[in-house]
Amino acid sequence: MTVDMKVINGQVVLPDGTHRMGVAIDKGKFVALGLEANLPDAREIIDATGLSVLPGLIDCHVHFRDPGFTYKEDFGTGSTAAVCGGVTTVIDMPNTNPPTQDEPTVKEKLRIAESKSLCDFGVVGVIMGTNIDKVFEMAGAGIVGYKCFLGETVGNLPSPDDGQFVDALRQIAETGMRIGIHAENRQITTHLVNKLKAQGRTDPLAHADSRPAYSENEAIARCIVYAKATGAKVHIYHMATGEGVELIRKGREMGVNITAETSPHYLLIDNDEWAPKLGSLLKMNPPVRTRRHHELLWDGLLNGGVDCIATDHSPHPPHEKLKDNIREAIAGWPGVETAPPLMFTQVNKGKLTLNKLVQLYCENPARVWNMWPTKGAIRVGSDGDLTIVDMGRKSVIRAEKLHSKSKITPFEGWETVGKAVYTIVRGTVQMKDGEPVGKVMGKPVKPAL
Repeated sequence: MTVDMKVINGQVVLPDGTHRMGVAIDKGKFVALGLEANLPDAREIIDATGLSVLPGLIDCHVHFRDPGFTYKEDFGTGSTAAVCGGVTTVIDMPNTNPPTQDEPTVKEKLRIAESKSLCDFGVVGVIMGTNIDKVFEMAGAGIVGYKCFLGETVGNLPSPDDGQFVDALRQIAETGMRIGIHAENRQITTHLVNKLKAQGRTDPLAHADSRPAYSENEAIARCIVYAKATGAKVHIYHMATGEGVELIRKGREMGVNITAETSPHYLLIDNDEWAPKLGSLLKMNPPVRTRRHHELLWDGLLNGGVDCIATDHSPHPPHEKLKDNIREAIAGWPGVETAPPLMFTQVNKGKLTLNKLVQLYCENPARVWNMWPTKGAIRVGSDGDLTIVDMGRKSVIRAEKLHSKSKITPFEGWETVGKAVYTIVRGTVQMKDGEPVGKVMGKPVKPAL
């Protein structure tokens, strides 16, 4: 027997331990694991001596802007940025034009993605006040889950009222899928924005002041109450508050199936220090917060309460992003390519182990979004996705080198240690030494329910 590929001489890193073994991939699937001497012959051999072999990284929160906003990003450029960072699977958000809101728009999103993507992908369907009757048809059209914006978002999608939200959660519970929540109280933030505007506040810190932690915490608590009442599985996107960690833990004690993610910027950037320096470049929803929240979020990653690392990759052109008046600037920046080296650096600093990072960046996202064990695992029968990392590779983040259409990052000039050197999607090398070398071959992931 001769297989398509084998990777030898590396350290295979899984959540439960690190193993000196090789892996073999054929027809896009893992077919053998173990000592190199016991692996079959292969047409392509990758020698991973001195490297760490991880399950393919999953970024479960990206905005690739396709369709409708392709001047910001599209699935071709977004997926190129993904594989160049080491990401093999992404989950794309629904606030496009048109929104991913019913069977036709789900199918069109999947068609576009498959025609352009270098990595595999899932899509989520949006829940608004105008499409509560589309829950089941979106599930049948091929989504991996749902999303609801309780707070203001790019695209200004209408939030459902609480009654509509509960109705949607009851239906979603029947599908067995999960709904992710942008958790901010829109009434609170609108009130504070208007108040600060009347005061003439246009400075960078005004953004965080208009979206306080208690606005996010209230929305998380509301989701827990409604999930308890309906039996829905819920996920909190881009959690930025330390109190959110405790709320997630309490929700689980109540029997609620609730998960959460956070992002590198909520772990690494102190708003009080960096907002005056970076101005509108640092604008993100929810806003980057203070060091106290960092510490509690790290505790959630290490001890439960935060399940996933995700980026909220949100590309924009400079003319929309860089403004003197913070209210005129759009929120977000690209992150799918910069997050992996930032998190590998945290491993090298001793903030967490590489095994734990694999759990947060590979296994847990797959489990949360119904993709396990097809994705997020190195085991016979799973998709042959690998992120091979040189944990000693030093680099510097430079916006001009990003593969996204958006050449903007608050991490400009940050030094990193640890970098993906191969990205392998279903047995095909899509990135080598930081540059794309593959082809359009991305496929939608079917939810395992």
